[in-house]
Amino acid sequence: MNTSVLKRTFNQKEKAEPLTHSTAVDSGNDSKGAYVDNQAVEPALNRRITRSFDFHIIPWLFGIWLLAFIDRSNIGNARIVGLAQDLHLDGTKFNITLTVFYVPYILIDVPSNWVVKYLGANYYLPGLLIAWGVVGMCTGFVKDYGGLLACRFFLGLCEGGLLGGMIIYLAMFYRRHELLFRIGMFYCAAPLSGAFGGLLATGLAQIRHNGYNRWPWIFIVEGVTTIAYGLITIWFLPATPSHARFLTDAEKEAAVHRMGLDAHGASKESKVESERFSWHWVRMAVLNVNTIVLSLNFFAIITPIYSFSLFLPSIISNLGYSSVKAQLLTVPPNMAGFFAVILSTFLSDKIKARGPIMLGGCSIAIIGYIMLLIKTTPLVHYGGTFLVAAGVFPSSPAVMGWLANNLAPHYVRATGTGLQIAVANCAAFIATFTYLEKDKPAYTTGHSINIGMLVLSLALSTTHILYVKWENRKREKGGRDHRLGEGDEGMLGYKHPSFRYTT
Repeated sequence: MNTSVLKRTFNQKEKAEPLTHSTAVDSGNDSKGAYVDNQAVEPALNRRITRSFDFHIIPWLFGIWLLAFIDRSNIGNARIVGLAQDLHLDGTKFNITLTVFYVPYILIDVPSNWVVKYLGANYYLPGLLIAWGVVGMCTGFVKDYGGLLACRFFLGLCEGGLLGGMIIYLAMFYRRHELLFRIGMFYCAAPLSGAFGGLLATGLAQIRHNGYNRWPWIFIVEGVTTIAYGLITIWFLPATPSHARFLTDAEKEAAVHRMGLDAHGASKESKVESERFSWHWVRMAVLNVNTIVLSLNFFAIITPIYSFSLFLPSIISNLGYSSVKAQLLTVPPNMAGFFAVILSTFLSDKIKARGPIMLGGCSIAIIGYIMLLIKTTPLVHYGGTFLVAAGVFPSSPAVMGWLANNLAPHYVRATGTGLQIAVANCAAFIATFTYLEKDKPAYTTGHSINIGMLVLSLALSTTHILYVKWENRKREKGGRDHRLGEGDEGMLGYKHPSFRYTT
């Protein structure tokens, strides 16, 4: 038998000795002497490290994503308080304005993920925030359709690298089956932005000053807020676990070591900052079943998410409510989405599975869209928006976390995640045209398109669960052990026989 196979088999059978707080302290700053390769981190120390990351990282990312979604979706609120009339957005001009945002957004995803680690996520993510805050503020001063198109283009350029960058950033700190709940803890800001943004827009739209009446103040005030938050955030985010100033030396050592253990042979570097870019990792990311299937799955999920976020005020307004009341009525459905994201991501990490969450979320959302389609009372239609929000919003972090779990090491994950988000955001070209003026008030075409996309997601999720289970069984039976003798073991990444996919 190949010696590397014997070594792997021995290491899997050997019982790990916990790395305790005292063990790490005794080793001082000598990282090589702090632990042996397969030594587990003491559970209490693990929990302390995770809580520290939760406290010092997640709140800042939550704020970033909240502002990102508010600044992206506030155009929907502005539309019904004078934007469409003042800038003469007749026909499909409003839909084209929404579409322009996603052209640079899609193109920047993958290269942006490549530079996150190089530039330092602690500077890069707040830098993006400040940049799109400036663009968002400038949107309040536009006077015509062309100026609005330009602002939306540059807003997409600035926001494009954010989501992938945040997921890659979290994957540097959290183990694979801790990751989704943390993604959920910042992603729940998306539906909350719909709730908070509606209330904020209602208040800001009452301002009339110096020739700028109602809708401009939505962009101006929210843009200035984003800039201020970015300037504050840049001082608090750590670059990597080993650069976290809020951890002791012993905790830093354990934080780095536990990530190496969680890689299960997929990475030969214990510190993420030690990994180097290679086109080999790019090819592995692109030519991967997980990347292909889960990118298409995210494409299917993004269509109802974007159309819901952008058009919910219009959908509710066409149920017979005034613009002010429609703004306020967007709050409860979005709050349902907020709580659904937190609950589902917590459950997903507990069961260490993503596919079942996808299946449940899509099924709930389909029921919601059916309620919107049937001829009944406005109250039943409005109730359908709750189920749509509770179904589609949890599906987004689930599908992103699913791919992030199944790709390794860093640059494979960075490339695959960027590609997934780029492919998914192509759905924006569909989503921005699902609800047209000529289809109101029933919007039958838009609701039907979203049901079709959710059915596609159900089919892709089911197929992928079956594939992942098949591949994991093959690895457990030694069907991939031959890879250990075919070259450099450190270049196997997710192909390593010890690495297991998440279902």
